[in-house]
Amino acid sequence: MSTHEVTNQVPELVDVDLADAPVITEALARSTMTADDIAEVHAIGTLAGSAAMIELGDLAKEHPPVLTTHDRYGHRIDEVRYTPAYHQLMDTAVRHGMHAAPWSDPRPNAHLLRAAKFSVWSQVDAGHGCPISMTYAAVPALRANPELAAAYEPLLTTSVYDPGLRSPLTKRGLIAGMSMTEKQGGSDVRANTTTAVAQPDGTYAITGHKWFTSAPMSDLFLTLAQTSAGVTCFFVPRVLPDGTRNSFALQRLKNKLGNHSNASSEVEYDDTVGWAVGEEGQGVKTIVEMVNLTRLDCVLGSATGMRTGVAQAAHHAAHRRAFGATLNEQPLMGNVLADLAVEAEAATMAGLWLADLTDAATAGDERAALLRRISLAVTKYHVCKRGPVHAAEALECLGGNGYIEDSRMPRLYREAPLMSIWEGSGNVAALDTLRAIGRQPETLGVFLDEVKQAAGADARLDAAVADLEKQFGAIDLSDGAGLQYGARRLIGTMARVLQGSLLVRYGHPAVADAFAVSRLAGDHGDVFGTLPSGLDIRTIVERATPKVG
Repeated sequence: MSTHEVTNQVPELVDVDLADAPVITEALARSTMTADDIAEVHAIGTLAGSAAMIELGDLAKEHPPVLTTHDRYGHRIDEVRYTPAYHQLMDTAVRHGMHAAPWSDPRPNAHLLRAAKFSVWSQVDAGHGCPISMTYAAVPALRANPELAAAYEPLLTTSVYDPGLRSPLTKRGLIAGMSMTEKQGGSDVRANTTTAVAQPDGTYAITGHKWFTSAPMSDLFLTLAQTSAGVTCFFVPRVLPDGTRNSFALQRLKNKLGNHSNASSEVEYDDTVGWAVGEEGQGVKTIVEMVNLTRLDCVLGSATGMRTGVAQAAHHAAHRRAFGATLNEQPLMGNVLADLAVEAEAATMAGLWLADLTDAATAGDERAALLRRISLAVTKYHVCKRGPVHAAEALECLGGNGYIEDSRMPRLYREAPLMSIWEGSGNVAALDTLRAIGRQPETLGVFLDEVKQAAGADARLDAAVADLEKQFGAIDLSDGAGLQYGARRLIGTMARVLQGSLLVRYGHPAVADAFAVSRLAGDHGDVFGTLPSGLDIRTIVERATPKVG
């Protein structure tokens, strides 16, 4: 029918190298990576942008995991079944070292390389990134028990994905999870009521209920339970070394806003067998590094969502015509796209910088460790908070088409709030920054020294740094309630100053200029698309527009 002729619709954004984003390629070029290392990232980018992988991501979302508590005969099995597409995505991520591989990789940029690949690849599907991230983060915590680390770390870092519940040491590769949160405590893990009782054989019998346990088909979990000495970290395998199932009863799967390809569950422990990781009563201290690494992936996840959103919006605007011109030729849309692009570049640059710091801290650089400690909390708070509003604006750029599930923009929108909630909501991340400053005052010193590395390059940044120092000079560190009340304002300022310093030093001048005038000098409205005049909008939008063909 003539009325069904399709015109002025945007071609599918497919078969592109998703790593070919200037903010990524420039960051890798600044590093000491070899050409082969960088080629690995582009190989992942090409794979992630392929029609075949995009379809796998769709299938994983459309066919969510299903819980089977009992077999046909009534035996308790507590298994979650995933679509084959999910397993293919997991296999790809593990084969390409996006899980715990950096811990056995001798390359000096192993964590940065992994971060770049993970950020590019997770555009296909965010859900399976959860167990990949937890496996990455589990290794340094597990090292608090050298005997367990010696046995299991090689299987956590290997490039083989081997799904299914079997005795872990008989498998070719392992996936790790976290089982911390309880219904009465949430982020306050010291309020956990799960108990662990020491047994004659050196194990512990763990009893309690965990309110959120993601990826419950993982091979092993780090969990928290109370002993007589206090909160302690434990290693809990799904299957015991002798091949019998550990007591790990899945009560139900959570009906979540997004992240549909990944199962999140409630778990009941009933004399579940576990091994202590670290000293009794030191559980929170033991898992701190695990939390830091998953927070890094929260930052990367939000940055990835922003890049995905602005890429889809810019691609749409480059092809869709209205009122006699393509959308990206129209000044107001150009303002919106540029504003979105600036936010995405700032977030991505901060995430990759934090991964680079992780390489340095892992190599023993004490200053890098201090800087990462405070900057992770600051950036996790701010970047992850910006994710949902960014996703909403990017979706709106596609108009009604963006509101349709086929565009994948609703999926992006539903995923966006998760990164701000996982590993501590906004308040927790902001308070953790204050905790770092209170317990390690030198963290603030290295933070201020770092942002001053750009001194003299931009007057607006210089003024923002001076104002931040003035704020800290006026703070009464003994006023706990006052500090808490103003924490979000203070930590948000720290985050913007850090991003501005990174952009001024390493970013494209057009992006740095736009960030400084809008985010630091305050010439910005309360929504995206309110950048002031006089900026190089065209260059910023071109950087965000995917290169097709």
